[in-house]
Amino acid sequence: MSKFITFEGIDGAGKSTHIAFVSDYLKQRGIELVSSREPGGTPLGEKLREIVLHEKMHLETEALLVFASRREHLAQVIQPALARGAWVISDRFTDSSFAYQGGGRKLSLAKLDTLEQWVHPELQPDLTLLFDVPLEVARARLDATRELDKFEQEKADFFAATRNEYLRRAAQYPQRFRVIDSTQSIADIQQQLTVILDAFF
Repeated sequence: MSKFITFEGIDGAGKSTHIAFVSDYLKQRGIELVSSREPGGTPLGEKLREIVLHEKMHLETEALLVFASRREHLAQVIQPALARGAWVISDRFTDSSFAYQGGGRKLSLAKLDTLEQWVHPELQPDLTLLFDVPLEVARARLDATRELDKFEQEKADFFAATRNEYLRRAAQYPQRFRVIDSTQSIADIQQQLTVILDAFF
């Protein structure tokens, strides 16, 4: 049976490191796997990603563009893969919209609820892995050798609010969220992920 797993966390939480580990874990068990990301995941979505990450715009425009990319991602990648029995893992999904546009940017959560119900009323992840890390640790991990996008350039209060909204979502939906302390060593996190995934199976 197909499953949909999402990875969430503020910038610098380290989730990208663990996506590869989970991908290998699933492939070793003979699972057909589709790995993608948001914003993005499709040719159109990747174009919208560049706009969202680098262009200044009205808050509601930003949210609408993210959900437009998500609608295309669902139609072209996620739903077809799930329909044929594949598993899908996505680097970010709708929880990130609540965290970044809702928590960080202060967009009405009711408006985000409306967009969620419009774009994917029947679909939620089966498992959401939230990599949680204190703000100062996350900031220190951002790669100083590359140009930061507009979200990564935000101030501490933005990321504090984003993290708080992630944790609120995790408390609201404990059946699908697993919160992982991302200050642990990579080996310890991978051991925890193995336990989570074994139980998930």
